[in-house]
Amino acid sequence: MKLYFKPGACSLATHIVLRELGASFTLEAVDTQTQRTESGQDYTAINPKGYVPALDTGAAVLTEGPAILQYLAESSALLPPVGSLQRARVQELLNYTASELHKAFAPFFRAGTTAQQRAQAQVSVERHFDLLESHLSDGQTSLVGERFSVADAYLFVVCSWAAVPGIALARWPRLHALWQSIAARPSVKRAMQAEGLSA
Repeated sequence: MKLYFKPGACSLATHIVLRELGASFTLEAVDTQTQRTESGQDYTAINPKGYVPALDTGAAVLTEGPAILQYLAESSALLPPVGSLQRARVQELLNYTASELHKAFAPFFRAGTTAQQRAQAQVSVERHFDLLESHLSDGQTSLVGERFSVADAYLFVVCSWAAVPGIALARWPRLHALWQSIAARPSVKRAMQAEGLSA
């Protein structure tokens, strides 16, 4: 398999899960501004949507982070059994992270965002952090139950973006504690090192 990624982008969640599963894969960075891969390929020929992640499975190219995460984690401990309430909860939180929290950060990464738009985006992000904080109970070690899942990998990456606008994640102690516990996982450390995000 080959993962097309951009360092620190949402593709980092897929990278973490690949390492968590011990999968065999290669990496190829993408410049989403020029739409070229590090080997010089036209990225739009690989993924016409033009953003990351894209996963070449050998049989097909998959896009959309939540779909890739679920595909990879099927029949593993990173995704609860089909038909279980816990699986539905993981999917619920994957969708929430993608459609609400991830989207709320978009103005911070867009050229030309005004100060007013940034302020509005910060209010939105903080409201989502409030909801996640209320979702977490004291000592909870994952978003769903007590087992690390693909939803945790995705949430970790998006919460990491709080540093971009200077939002202090520590203001939400339960969410911050969960983020720190995920950051300590060997798979996360290896993925971040491979993407040049840490020493």
